[in-house]
Amino acid sequence: MESTHRHRLSIVVPSLNQGEFIEETLFSILNQRGVDRDEFEIIVIDGGSSDATREILRRFGDSLDYCVSEPDQGQTDALRKGFGLATGDILGWLCADDLLTPGAVREVLDHFAAFPEDAFIYGDAIWIDRNGSECRLKREIPFSWFIWLHDHNYIPQPAAFWRAELYAVTGGVDPCFDLAMDGDLFARFAQRQRPRHLRRIWALIRQYPEQKNQRLRARSDYEDGLIRERLGATPRNDALGLAQFLLAKAIRVGWKVLLAGYVPAAMARRIRHRLERQSVS
Repeated sequence: MESTHRHRLSIVVPSLNQGEFIEETLFSILNQRGVDRDEFEIIVIDGGSSDATREILRRFGDSLDYCVSEPDQGQTDALRKGFGLATGDILGWLCADDLLTPGAVREVLDHFAAFPEDAFIYGDAIWIDRNGSECRLKREIPFSWFIWLHDHNYIPQPAAFWRAELYAVTGGVDPCFDLAMDGDLFARFAQRQRPRHLRRIWALIRQYPEQKNQRLRARSDYEDGLIRERLGATPRNDALGLAQFLLAKAIRVGWKVLLAGYVPAAMARRIRHRLERQSVS
C-alpha cells in the first residue's frame, strides 16, 4: 500500500578543494526531474577550501539549504556535521566530484513511499573520468553478505539512500574511519535490515588518480580489513580467507555476467545520453 507521507531527501555534500568539480555536482542535484524543491535539501560542508570552491559556493547563494566552509577533521567529520543538520527523513551523500542522474531523487522518494518496509536501498552507477567521459557501467548485483564480506563493499555509495531512523539507531558514520566510512556504515545498516538493490542508474562516479581512495589505497584496504575482522571474516593471508575471497569473487563475477553487469564505455555513454534526454522531455 502506497504511503501518503510526503518524504524529503537530505543530500550531504562533503568537500575540500573540489573547485574543479563541485559546480557540476551541485547542478546535478538542483536540476532534478519531477521533484518540487521542498522535497529535497542540499547541505554542503566544505573543509575550508583554498581553491575556487568558496567562490563557487557563494554564487549558489540561497539555492543551497545550508552551506559552510570552515576547517574540520576530514570527510567523516564533515558527514557527521551534515547529517546532524539534516531535516529529511531520507538521507544520502554525494562527494563533491560525483553526480546524480536527472531522475534519481524522484525515483528514490517514490520507492520509499511505495515500500515503507524498506530502510536501505541502492541503485547502479556509471564510472566517469576526470573530464566526465564514460568509462563503464557499474551495474550491480543484489546484496549478498558472503560476497560483500569476502570480496569487497560493492554498494555504490553515491547511489545509496536510507531512512533517517536507520542512520540514527546505528549511530551514524564512525569517526574512526577516514576512507571506508561508507563500508562500515553500510555493514551496520545491513545487520539491521537487508538492503534492496534496484536496477536504476542513480549516480555518476568520478575516478581519477588524485582521488582520495586512489591515492591512499593501502589505508583504504586496511580500514576495509578492520570492518571484515569485526564481522568475523578470516584474514586473506590465511588459506581459508584466501579461498573464501576467490569463491566470493567468482560468484560475483558470474552473477554480474548473467545480469549483463559488464558494459563497455560506448554502451554506458548511450545509457547516459538517454537519461539526459529524458530529463528535458
